[in-house]
Amino acid sequence: MVCALSAAVCFGTATVLQAVAARAAVGTDPSGGGGPGGDAALLLRALRQWRYIAGLALDGLGFVFQIAALRSLPIYAVGAALAASLAVTAVVAARLLRVRLSGLEWAAVGVVCAGLGMLGLASGTEGERAGSDALRYAMLATAVGVLALGFLGGRLPERGRGLVLGLAAGFGFGVVEVSVRLIDDVSVGALVANAAVYALVVGGGAAFLALTSALQRGAVTVPTAGMVIGETIGPALIGVVWLGDRTREGLGWLAVAGFGVAVVGALALARFGEAPE
Repeated sequence: MVCALSAAVCFGTATVLQAVAARAAVGTDPSGGGGPGGDAALLLRALRQWRYIAGLALDGLGFVFQIAALRSLPIYAVGAALAASLAVTAVVAARLLRVRLSGLEWAAVGVVCAGLGMLGLASGTEGERAGSDALRYAMLATAVGVLALGFLGGRLPERGRGLVLGLAAGFGFGVVEVSVRLIDDVSVGALVANAAVYALVVGGGAAFLALTSALQRGAVTVPTAGMVIGETIGPALIGVVWLGDRTREGLGWLAVAGFGVAVVGALALARFGEAPE
């Protein structure tokens, strides 16, 4: 659980650092980002700032912690902890960006912490079942489906686009979570022959593209809420049903309650899914 929470801290803090860098980049752009090629120009300016580079480094470190967590914890516990990165973003943004949190949002931060505490008490070790080849190819097919869903979602009317793209991003990140568990041999030959490796790469790339498109085209809250739902519920079920994830003896009810509480709290903080304006 320490690795899962460390990943959440890295991802949540990275979002705020990148937000600070983006603000500074806008301040140095004479066009305010509204001129030709404004988005690309702002990205190049942001890449020159140490805060943005530090944010990218934290994203990479968070992914390492995520992999370590998935190798020792049930997927449902890791997924809920990663959703808690929104709580980290909210708290850090309140300090660094002077974003004012409402009483309900502070309460949501507390709810997320309570849910994670319940999960920490109830979670057992990762499941002992080895994933089948059928599941590996199913993850690859799902990753390709996420690409298609993102492509179609980007062409929907404004009203439904954000939710569909957010769900696509969540499904893609969920594919990454499951695929990590399906990679048991890291020798070169085994990696090349393992469909889960390709599922991880395609799913992660498709998720990033879908989320980026969703956040560029509309409100933050809806796509982020869709992402949280997509990356937690499905992978948790796969972990329990196909990979043997279990809870400590007699504490299944506490794990279910903690999972639900943490996800609901994260959904209440969905506006922090993107760098605060």
